[in-house]
Amino acid sequence: MGYCSRMRARLSDIAQQAQVSEATVSRVLNDRPGVAVDTRQAVLTALDVLGYERPARLRKRSAGLVGLIVPELNNPIFPAFAQEIESSLSQTGYTPVLCTQTPGGVTEDEYVEMLLDRQVSGIVFVSGLHADTTADLERYRRLTARPLPIVLINGYTPDVDAPFISCDDREAGELAVSHLVALGHRRIGFVSGPDRFTPVRRKIDGYRAAMRRLTGIPDADLDALISLSLLFGVEGGDAATTRLLDAGVTAIISGSDLMALGAVRAGRRRGLSVPGDLSVVGFDDSPLTAFTDPPLTTLRQPVSPMAVAAVRALVDEINGHAAPRSEYVFRPELVVRGSTAAARASLAVPA
Repeated sequence: MGYCSRMRARLSDIAQQAQVSEATVSRVLNDRPGVAVDTRQAVLTALDVLGYERPARLRKRSAGLVGLIVPELNNPIFPAFAQEIESSLSQTGYTPVLCTQTPGGVTEDEYVEMLLDRQVSGIVFVSGLHADTTADLERYRRLTARPLPIVLINGYTPDVDAPFISCDDREAGELAVSHLVALGHRRIGFVSGPDRFTPVRRKIDGYRAAMRRLTGIPDADLDALISLSLLFGVEGGDAATTRLLDAGVTAIISGSDLMALGAVRAGRRRGLSVPGDLSVVGFDDSPLTAFTDPPLTTLRQPVSPMAVAAVRALVDEINGHAAPRSEYVFRPELVVRGSTAAARASLAVPA
């Protein structure tokens, strides 16, 4: 087989593996413009999978390692954050090192020690111990004193000298209540995980403020409409909602999409239809919530803009350009789907 024939065979193999045309493979190998980032990455991945060596011009030298610590992967919002942050880091030349916690597994502090041993250039924490108001923040102060650039997502505290990126959880609570009140609901419950976490406290603050303003229910009476669980997942949402159904709620606002699915399950176990008898609102807009039964009305976290902001702040820190020591707050978006509907006429109140 001649040289041209071998080259054609190689292009054909790569194109088939990447599911693109041979012309696209050629453009990528020659570092030509006009190829989407995802397509270019698919071709480079195909090269690696098939055992071909990347052309020298495409071997980007890593600018260094950056640690990324997320609490778990069971909740789809955390893989979504990890994917967006890793993508943004790669575009700046940094190589992400993903650290995922599991119950009884490696702790956040142990991961930090491992990352320091690997001489990372910085660390991004997603919903870490910084979000827990009972946690010792000295662990973060030791990092900033090294100094090691860090950025913390979802869980602001003024006692750590670092950039923070947050979704506006208070606004999320208010938006959810406003949506349900507009549908005629008045007995609106709130379910979430423990309130020692800053995002939970902020959602409750938003929920209380909107309920006082829009329904006139006294603050003391709202306590009976708030049900907190030890767990943020489906089981926690189920247990917390079951308690509220006894209190006669017609709608549930959840601290996460997984808890919202637990609320749907609890309602159906009682013979209630969702949304006919019980409306449910989630939080996150995790992947696949548009395809649940029913599709979930939820508050969308702007994951991509938050990830880009976190990476930009971290890279600025690494490069010696101090990012503002403040909280960047991103507004959630109400996404109305099939899990909320008008309250039954006998229960409805004027919007």
